[in-house]
Amino acid sequence: MSAEDKKVIFASSLGTVFEWYDFYLYGSLSAIIAAQFFSGVNPTAAFIFALLAFAAGFAVRPFGAIFFGRLGDLVGRKHTFLITIVIMGLSTFLVGILPTYASWGVLAPVILIVLRLLQGLALGGEYGGAATYVAEHAPRNRRGFYTSWIQTTATLGLFLSLLVILGIRTSIGEEAFRDWGWRIPFLLSIILLGISVWIRLQLNESPAFQRMKADGKGSKAPLKESFGQWSNLKIVILALLGLTAGQAVVWYAGQFYALFFLTQILKVDGASANIMIAIALAIGTPFFILFGWLSDKIGRKPIIMAGCLLAALTYFPIFKGLTHFVNPALEAAQASAPVTVVANPDECSFQFNPVGTASFTSSCDIAKSVLAASSVNYENVSAPAGTVASIKIGDQEIPSFNGTGLPADQLKAQQDAFKKTVTEAITAAGYPTKADPAQINRVMTVILLTILVIYVTMVYGPIAAALVELFPTRIRYTSMSLPYHIGNGWFGGFLPPTAFAIVAATGNIYSGLWYPIAVAVMTLVIGMLFLPETKDRDIYAND
Repeated sequence: MSAEDKKVIFASSLGTVFEWYDFYLYGSLSAIIAAQFFSGVNPTAAFIFALLAFAAGFAVRPFGAIFFGRLGDLVGRKHTFLITIVIMGLSTFLVGILPTYASWGVLAPVILIVLRLLQGLALGGEYGGAATYVAEHAPRNRRGFYTSWIQTTATLGLFLSLLVILGIRTSIGEEAFRDWGWRIPFLLSIILLGISVWIRLQLNESPAFQRMKADGKGSKAPLKESFGQWSNLKIVILALLGLTAGQAVVWYAGQFYALFFLTQILKVDGASANIMIAIALAIGTPFFILFGWLSDKIGRKPIIMAGCLLAALTYFPIFKGLTHFVNPALEAAQASAPVTVVANPDECSFQFNPVGTASFTSSCDIAKSVLAASSVNYENVSAPAGTVASIKIGDQEIPSFNGTGLPADQLKAQQDAFKKTVTEAITAAGYPTKADPAQINRVMTVILLTILVIYVTMVYGPIAAALVELFPTRIRYTSMSLPYHIGNGWFGGFLPPTAFAIVAATGNIYSGLWYPIAVAVMTLVIGMLFLPETKDRDIYAND
């Protein structure tokens, strides 16, 4: 690897680390964001809304991929990902100075979501540019290895965000951090922005792009060529369903859903959860490079497909293992004190509402929301129409209430009283209000989390090279960016709120895992049947 190659990889990767750091800060602080910006609703709904605001950034990533991908194929890779990092950095900084719901009311979460949308658009243009830029500098037999450094950036960005959060949390205390200290990591992004822009200004344009322009072979309509011609569109669809969708759910289940599972389901304190996730990330990150290098030897496809298969086969035992080693008291309570919700099924909603227009105030919804917030597994038992829902905990039965039509203050008072009664009952039955730090087996927890991260490295390490090799230079930025960001933005980004809504509906804390498992199996089948191996392709052959 020449000095110029190292400079290209370092500059592209470091800038992308900072951009992922900006994007992941929000996800790492979802619980605090919920309290600061969505405090007008109950805590369970607030957390779901916070996750949806996090997902909003993912929802627009494909649109950023289309816009910036087209720009990158027309004017060049370097200038395009300079623009994206400026948008990302400024949007993140503004989150750090944004007044909360208590100060600005509903305007605060509206502005927050707008900033998340801007972040998503920027990230939609970032990844394709960085991956394409590095791949077009790489030797033919080392594209997997070179681009695998870009693949480490998402995990390193998450790792950096967790370290910054942990450092600030530890230095100023949990109370101050929740009050105002959470803003500091967002404000620090302005420094990272300056460093990233300076680094990227040192780069030259991709040699493949320069050669294509010099030969007059650039595309005048990259969107039309990418998506308006079936010969290329079918490859885009295959890349989505047979590569990026499964990669995305394995990635987000192994990193973000694992973090949410620890903090929201198993009730581990934020600092401990962040430390264990950070250790697992530190151990697992070198495997991105290993699997990128290995993909140059044996191919991209077998490694990615193996990662999807292992995830689908082992997610349930791994997450049940996390419960066993992190919160054994919860595991014991679930076995010894079964809980049942008796309700008319017609009153029970799927408590997932992206636009915040629905109010879940039936007696069934109120009962389930309290149990979901307390991480209690429960069985659903049907009751006749007109029956007020009730919760059975062992031999005790607690009636819920119908809150539909009640004034807001009266509804809140009754919800608080009902929650207090249920909490006392489940605590008496042995359900813990939080994980006991003395009972957490940190070694085994980190081992299980590391296994999840290694699955991530298997599906993610080789994927940049695989996507680059599927498309010609003149439309590469556009064509590879869209399936990547639909896969990661939609299939992956919506995993946490979808999984939590499934858990609340079914009453089983593990049922949310069916979503990533189903998508991983879909990718495994389609990829094995229809995906070509690309490691030996000449990426200039179709220019």
